[in-house]
Amino acid sequence: MSQKTVLLVEDEDNIALALTHLIGRAGYALRRVASGNAALEALAEARPDLVVLDVMLPERSGYEICQLIRRDAALRGIKVLMITAGGGEVERRKGMAVGADAFMTKPFAAADLTAQINALLAEEGA
Repeated sequence: MSQKTVLLVEDEDNIALALTHLIGRAGYALRRVASGNAALEALAEARPDLVVLDVMLPERSGYEICQLIRRDAALRGIKVLMITAGGGEVERRKGMAVGADAFMTKPFAAADLTAQINALLAEEGA
């Protein structure tokens, strides 16, 4: 079985660094981009198994990226985990409404993030 791939879309370097370490330690291949437009370019180049998508991004919001993924037949099956620092119930509901598979609010425990990614990628293979 080939290694699962994760596209991390996070504009804050310190958070991206921590997430990169966590996701890599969990055994997944990782690519990181820092803006909404870069996320779309990365999705066009190579289809990941999972997108870890920040809500607040330069150029386009995570909500917009998630909607575009769900509208594109070639990308629709990709799992999307949205993350946000401003996470109230409204943000969570909006994320789920635009098609996110899961939604987490920063700060979150490393173990919780890893468990969520593992669960989403296990579903993807089923």
